[in-house]
Amino acid sequence: MHGLLNLPTESIDDEASQSLLAVHRILEVELPPGNVAIYEAGGGSTSYLPPDLLARADVTVVDVDPAQVARCDYATTKRIGDIQTLRFDSETFDLVTCFNVIEHLPDVEGTLQGFSQAVRLGGLVFIGAPNPKSLSGVVTQFTPHWFHVWFYRHVLGDPNAGMPGCPPFPTVFHPLVRPPRLGAFMSKLGFDVLYERIYESPRYPDIRRRVPTFARAVDLAATVMNLVLFNSADVRHGDYHIVLRKVR
Repeated sequence: MHGLLNLPTESIDDEASQSLLAVHRILEVELPPGNVAIYEAGGGSTSYLPPDLLARADVTVVDVDPAQVARCDYATTKRIGDIQTLRFDSETFDLVTCFNVIEHLPDVEGTLQGFSQAVRLGGLVFIGAPNPKSLSGVVTQFTPHWFHVWFYRHVLGDPNAGMPGCPPFPTVFHPLVRPPRLGAFMSKLGFDVLYERIYESPRYPDIRRRVPTFARAVDLAATVMNLVLFNSADVRHGDYHIVLRKVR
């Protein structure tokens, strides 16, 4: 089905897919059986939720970009709106999901407060985002947006990069995007962390296949940075997943 992310069920060897499958298993266990209500904050052409879940869900997709909303073909309801300020009635949804969106927002506090209001007691919030303290995160913060577009087009091989409705989008990296701060803020709103994993960005394997010489230089730089940091963290770990449950 167009619009769904299909993951292989065998021979998963990249960290991103492993983590996403772990999230899928959590959703299968923690969400109620039968019909579920899902709010996808920042929707587009692809859902990162399992097809079996989407098949029994009423999905509301909200995005500020009309082009992104137009591409979505799996939602029950589609709305053009700003997830930073849009508010739903209290306890409307069983699951709120926000994937590769919050790094672009200046008002992350307001966005998370909106998620907290919208999700039911016992419901879940699933967020996927880049790690601003990684090598790719630091490069993103200290280079101009035109460089990001160039990188997507000429290194990642995406000819549509920077076109309307297509990534990369301007990145803000609000302080709350960092996983420890995100978890602490959500704890104040009444959430517990069920799952958190910071993993190697899938862009690294892609770059190794496309431009191996450049990839070797990046891996060398990452190795040096890891040594400087006394291996306290792997700077290749450029993305994360976090699943939170509303407990009060």
